[in-house]
Amino acid sequence: MIPAGNVDTRFVEEGFINLDPIQAAGRLTPEAMKAVISWGDGYSVCDHCHKPFRLDYVNNPPVADFHEEAAKWLNMDSVMLTPGARRAFQVVTGTLVGKGEPVVMTGMGHYTAYLSVEVVDGIVREIKPTPDHHITAEETANAIEDSIREVGTPKLVFVDAVDFMYGNMHEVKEIAKVAHQYDIPVLYNGVYTVGVLPVDGKKLGVDFIVGSGHKSMAAPAPSGLLAVNEEYADSITRTTKIQGNVTGRKFGIKQVGILGCSLMGDPVVGLIASFPTVKERVNHFDEELANHKIVTDALMSIEGTKVASEYPRRHTLTRMDTTESFNVTAQTHKKRGFFLSSGLAKRGITGIMPGVTKQWKFNTYGLTRPQAEYLADAFLDIAEENNLAIH
Repeated sequence: MIPAGNVDTRFVEEGFINLDPIQAAGRLTPEAMKAVISWGDGYSVCDHCHKPFRLDYVNNPPVADFHEEAAKWLNMDSVMLTPGARRAFQVVTGTLVGKGEPVVMTGMGHYTAYLSVEVVDGIVREIKPTPDHHITAEETANAIEDSIREVGTPKLVFVDAVDFMYGNMHEVKEIAKVAHQYDIPVLYNGVYTVGVLPVDGKKLGVDFIVGSGHKSMAAPAPSGLLAVNEEYADSITRTTKIQGNVTGRKFGIKQVGILGCSLMGDPVVGLIASFPTVKERVNHFDEELANHKIVTDALMSIEGTKVASEYPRRHTLTRMDTTESFNVTAQTHKKRGFFLSSGLAKRGITGIMPGVTKQWKFNTYGLTRPQAEYLADAFLDIAEENNLAIH
């Protein structure tokens, strides 16, 4: 047992190529690293929090400016910062969904989306994925109709732009059009897209955009944002009206949905410091896909290896099926399924779940071309070492 207070230095990004699906786009920029050291004290961001005592009004660091710039960047009308995407989900469900009221969401959504409905005693109605793991407008319409018939008109439709299971892209624009035909607002879950590739809320026709700072915007955890269109801005950002019955206390213009104060400390300064880099990098997603293709092409050249995600790939988070390649080796290898992660670790590569050789996920976002080529060669070397045929 390690005594409390003895925290080892983490040595991952400095010494390894990290393929962890949820960490790739959250690596801090040098600017963010510098900022979090300077602003790491608990209430440091509150140094300049004066009347009306709201963090989104703070100018040093430029929290207020960030809110405005982020809203413009996503082509939405306002932005609220939250401690992670899950809290953004909760703000929306807490505003729109009541006890026993249904919410339609994808059958491949993150568990926190489900919990954000449960916490308000709502009901989840799932959209059936297609056999190739996609969410379509047609199935969304079916889920809405089923909900209307069985439990009532949904208060919200959740749609994952890119799901975490397969890294597949879903027809958000078409789904939003269908939902709006029933006057149902749409939440775009962009935890794997906001900060990774261009996102335009008005073009997509969505009412809410949720992004994750620590998954996809090169920011410390927990950090996230909720972008809102004009129609729902007032209700989402509503301010307190409560008053103490004995003391008469009131609390100014504190926002109810986030319990007064939004993001503070390292998460917000890291998010802000990385923002110029993040805004620029989304314009080069084609280069990320080209690097990713180098790796997937190498993997698919190993006999029996398949891409379980949609193909050709449209995202750098991919699920591989190596049941008939690496998993065959695992049956007789002395390290069993751990031979793959062990072989990668010897080559300075981490992030693949240890012991898994049937289906596994990886994310190459942020790798350079030489790193992608090295990674491709590493997979081929491991295959050759274990007498797997390569085409």
